[in-house]
Amino acid sequence: MKNLTPKQIVAELNRHIVGQNDAKRAVSVAIRNRWRRQQLPDGIRDEVGPRNIIMIGPTGVGKTEIARRLATLVGAPFVKVEATKFTEVGYHGRDVDSMIRDLLDRAMDMVRSEQTDVVRAEGERMTEEALIDLLIPGGEPEPPTGEEDESAERRRRSREKIRQRLRDGEMEDRMVELAVAQKSLPHGMFTTIGGDMLDPDMHGFLERLVPSQSKQRRVPVREARRLLFDQNCDKLIDAEKVTEMAIRRTENSGIIFLDEIDKLCSPDRAHGPDVSRQGVQRDLLPIVEGCVVSTRQGPVRTDHILFIAAGAFHGSKPSDLMPELQGRFPIRVELEDLNEADFLRILTEPEGAISKQQVALMGTEGVTISFTADAIKAMAEIAAKVNRSSQNIGARRLYTIMERVMEDLSFNAPDRSGDVVSIDDAFVRERLAAISSDEDLSRFIL
Repeated sequence: MKNLTPKQIVAELNRHIVGQNDAKRAVSVAIRNRWRRQQLPDGIRDEVGPRNIIMIGPTGVGKTEIARRLATLVGAPFVKVEATKFTEVGYHGRDVDSMIRDLLDRAMDMVRSEQTDVVRAEGERMTEEALIDLLIPGGEPEPPTGEEDESAERRRRSREKIRQRLRDGEMEDRMVELAVAQKSLPHGMFTTIGGDMLDPDMHGFLERLVPSQSKQRRVPVREARRLLFDQNCDKLIDAEKVTEMAIRRTENSGIIFLDEIDKLCSPDRAHGPDVSRQGVQRDLLPIVEGCVVSTRQGPVRTDHILFIAAGAFHGSKPSDLMPELQGRFPIRVELEDLNEADFLRILTEPEGAISKQQVALMGTEGVTISFTADAIKAMAEIAAKVNRSSQNIGARRLYTIMERVMEDLSFNAPDRSGDVVSIDDAFVRERLAAISSDEDLSRFIL
């Protein structure tokens, strides 16, 4: 785990997310506590559990973005799951254990990518040799006795010539034929016979029953290079080591973002089975508290996985959750509604601000655009106004505003290469005039 202090984590999050300082401080401390735990002696290390967090705030204020940026920043496996997708065990729907399997799959991808970088040089060398073998005309007769040296030298010169042409990119469109391993049955077969509810051991057994077959494919060199590189890396990477590292990373560094947890709060007067609310809470409890989940790669302990839950809690409150589940989320932070000043900052300050995105997108068509300060202010003002007068969807409203402003320009951009366009207050208000005058403003609701 990267050794980042809470201040450094908050500073990095500030580059992409405006405001919400309380939430940033909470997640930064939670991540730092993970690093601190790793420094402890074995006797006490297992006793230190994660400080799970509940984020409370309306949609579009940055809850998901904070968690996702945080995981990327510290290089942790991360999955975002919707609480409403789960049902109690025994009913049709996703099992809560599947979130751990998804997290392990993400960790497997991360570790495999890292191990691929380790063996990249050797993998590229093997790939180049394999491509040369495919490109050299086959069927050369055995040379007579005494001519072996001359024939070997000729083959060596041919290989070097092809090697140089490959490196110069002259043979990218040349077609070659190679064997590609594949399953004889579609990958999605297992979904139709059980999906997430299929036992991991049975899932692995059924996969082993399906034999791998090699199929000859005729592909261009550029595609063959990718296929051969993947095959060679698979030979060079220790699969057992990847699995072991991925399980360890999942257990010690994994982050699960559990969205819409407020939808699990049961109404006061509920009748009959409540398989997607109270039942899901009961199933979530052992996962968050710490248990062992069976996966195809092996058992995974959830004791030290960090859970970040989030919800708007418009018609409910965190205390409506089961007391046992509440106790597993000791840290609660409330995210603030975004106002016009926040929208102004969101449009300009972050590295990936949507105004900067539009400048880059139009630049690909040869159209140079710029936003004046009053244009940015007008968009922020209208976004805040629409959020007040209709459903408040936070910063997502800015995407609707921006797309409406840029609609005509984006459509005609291929025909306007070389143009320079300045988007000012008048430009923005002209594009939004018809909608701004409509009290309903229904077109703005995403």
